[in-house]
Amino acid sequence: MKVSERDAVAWNESEVADLTARVKALTASMSRVIIGQDTVIESLVICLLAGGHALVEGVPGLGKTLLVKSLAQATDMQFRRVQFTPDLMPSDIVGTEILEEDTSTKQRVFRFQKGPVFTQVLLADEINRAPPKTQSALLEAMQERSVTFAGQTHKLPQPFFVLATQNPIEQAGTYPLPEAQLDRFLLRIDVGYPTEDEEMMMVSRTTHAGLQDAVPAMDVQTLLRLQQLVRDIEIGEHLLRYATRLVRATRPQDTKVASITKHVGWGAGPRAGQALVLASKARALMHGRLAVTREDIGEMLLPVLAHRVLRNFEAEADGVAIADILQSLRNEIKVD
Repeated sequence: MKVSERDAVAWNESEVADLTARVKALTASMSRVIIGQDTVIESLVICLLAGGHALVEGVPGLGKTLLVKSLAQATDMQFRRVQFTPDLMPSDIVGTEILEEDTSTKQRVFRFQKGPVFTQVLLADEINRAPPKTQSALLEAMQERSVTFAGQTHKLPQPFFVLATQNPIEQAGTYPLPEAQLDRFLLRIDVGYPTEDEEMMMVSRTTHAGLQDAVPAMDVQTLLRLQQLVRDIEIGEHLLRYATRLVRATRPQDTKVASITKHVGWGAGPRAGQALVLASKARALMHGRLAVTREDIGEMLLPVLAHRVLRNFEAEADGVAIADILQSLRNEIKVD
């Protein structure tokens, strides 16, 4: 149900101010632990509000794991970490059945032992180090929020949030994520190097005793309410068409954008349009607005499409980055 014009004022007065204050407190709590990286923190919170999953990419030592842990601490959610390795099995993630004997009846029965996926925030660390069989164990959990084992479906806790990390420079012994699984991530968040001042502050803080933790700034019920309200944010028909055109224009066979035709091998599917609109709604709510703007869509274009648009060989040979391709797309596709 959309927010009507009559209800918008009341909704704004009664909830938006309080909820956006909670979101600001959440980002402030994470910033106590994560130095710099304000854009990364905002993208992570947007992904959380939209109810999606995030793929966090960056070289080692940039605090990706700490970023995820601080998010769980600030939202007071249960957190578990799985280190993906080549020998990791699907049962190490979703769980397995164990044989138990009843001491009174001496009968033996199988009982499902839940794996680490049964949590609210799951950190899949270096996800591309595990083989495809293990990676696929997360697909049902990410999409359906459930795990099926031995014909029985087990629901996961709500909210359920997967943050997977991968190292873009280390290719030996890695298994690239299949496109079907990449498409399940709402956003790809790139973590870059800090500035000199930020890096000096980071070194200073982490070499002293008594490292700070993120303090709880939002409870689970507030988060679930925010996720519900994100879907009630208005988006005008012209902006909905704009988002749809942006996604459709990433497909080489349908586009008139020269950079797409020349440098893209495969464009984004319809799920990308859903992700772009949902992420734009989450960004609007995060900034205290009841409607999506063109700026929201523009700012979410790269994190939504970066892992869904595949460059061709010519783009890789010419050193054309996906960010450059999407910037060309943004420049050429206009709002009606």
